Amino acid sequence: MRKWVIFDMDGVIVDSEYTFLSSKTEMLLDRGIDTDESYQYQFMGTTFDYMWRVMKEECQLEDSVEDLIAEMNRRRQEMIDRDGVKAIKGAKELIQFLTKKGYQLAVASSSPKDDIEKNLAALGLSQYFKVTVSGEEVAHSKPQPDVFLRAAQLLGAEPEKTFVFEDTKNGSLAAKAAGMICIGFVNPDYPKQDLSACDYLVEKFEDSYAYF
Repeated sequence: MRKWVIFDMDGVIVDSEYTFLSSKTEMLLDRGIDTDESYQYQFMGTTFDYMWRVMKEECQLEDSVEDLIAEMNRRRQEMIDRDGVKAIKGAKELIQFLTKKGYQLAVASSSPKDDIEKNLAALGLSQYFKVTVSGEEVAHSKPQPDVFLRAAQLLGAEPEKTFVFEDTKNGSLAAKAAGMICIGFVNPDYPKQDLSACDYLVEKFEDSYAYF
């Protein structure tokens, strides 16, 4: 029996959400727009293009979406250069556990393909993933199911027998729209997300081992 697991990346494998939240909030502050960091929570799990198109309209920003993305990436890179690429606690061990159990693994993330590949390489995890799919490679970003369905297609996976690890509302809705089994990772260090769409919830990755 073939077995499949698809991982989101940011906030599930890589401890990177803080770089998005901080950089975007600071960028708005620099433009005289004072928003609470919670304003950014709605964009967790979506593509760079989508979130900046929405913010450009809502905040009446003069910069182009392309320039805003470039500035965010510069600011984020400064944080990564300072802190390094950090793994979410227990993620490496879970990935190794699933590999030993015979599962075929994929990453399906809204982040750019280059970010996915660089992060997996930096954490020494590239060899565990048969497939990586970016939100750039599909027509619609999360909460639409496109990125997960594409990953399943490349894996040769049956969606209804495929597990997904997600940590955001948008991501969990996408996984369920794809007809997959969603395990919601409730990271105590991250902003609380509505994960009510998930089939299971865990606060530590080791708590998910029982499902496999």
